[in-house]
Amino acid sequence: MHKAGFVNIVGNPNVGKSTLMNQLVGERISIATFKAQTTRHRIMGIVNTDEMQIVFSDTPGVLKPNYKLQESMLAFSESALQDADILLYVTDVVEQPEKNRDFLDKVAKMTIPVILLINKIDESDQHKLGDIVEKWHTLLPNAEILPISAKNKFGIDMLLARIKELLPDSPPYFDKEQLTDKPARFFVTEIIREKILLYYDKEIPYSVEVRCESFKETDKRIDIRAVIYVERESQKGIIIGHQGVALKKVSTEARKTLEKFFDKHIFLETYVKVDKDWRGNDKELEKFGYSLY
Repeated sequence: MHKAGFVNIVGNPNVGKSTLMNQLVGERISIATFKAQTTRHRIMGIVNTDEMQIVFSDTPGVLKPNYKLQESMLAFSESALQDADILLYVTDVVEQPEKNRDFLDKVAKMTIPVILLINKIDESDQHKLGDIVEKWHTLLPNAEILPISAKNKFGIDMLLARIKELLPDSPPYFDKEQLTDKPARFFVTEIIREKILLYYDKEIPYSVEVRCESFKETDKRIDIRAVIYVERESQKGIIIGHQGVALKKVSTEARKTLEKFFDKHIFLETYVKVDKDWRGNDKELEKFGYSLY
């Protein structure tokens, strides 16, 4: 009998959810940087074999929203509690277990299998890890607890084996050749946004959104036109940099990554525009693929 199911990944910001997702899927699906609030959407990555299909779903870090964009991000995370066959709750060895208790209480009430993953164990010792496990066992008594290091791939094979055991019998939900539910344009915007997260400091990365306005593909090449949106003129100046040097660096690094991702030559044009308060405007958020409902 064929097995298939939805395995949703949730947890607080910056605990390694996207790194874990990329290790499980075996492809670079989710942005993974050192900055919190990197993932803004719910992103599916699909693993296929002859006998099974695992539909992994990476979600934004759980947080108390301060503006409309963060409300949408929280909605993505909470939706992952409603349609999962297996839930992976990711924490690490440094965060406080009581953080975002309201969300944690919802996880504790779930009747599906919950696997609590304590990530970054390479940054801890055995005694401290034992105390962390004990605290989490009190908070989520029905969850299986598995220490891992997503960055070093420790525990990943064991986790995959356990997921396979827990998957329900089902035909596949997606075509067996499909890797994700997102279109190519989505990954263009995510890769450009990743470079901005890496190369700019302070509030700039969180005030930025990217839209792919043109994507023209031939057998050997893809021509892409992308617009980087910021909230203020001063931010536009920072993104572009003196004589355009900063924007050129971001565009060059994004083009290199896009060529690896699509395995084709890329011609990338990038522009910067100001869209005041896009993070707090329902219509603008909908244009960028966010939903508050």
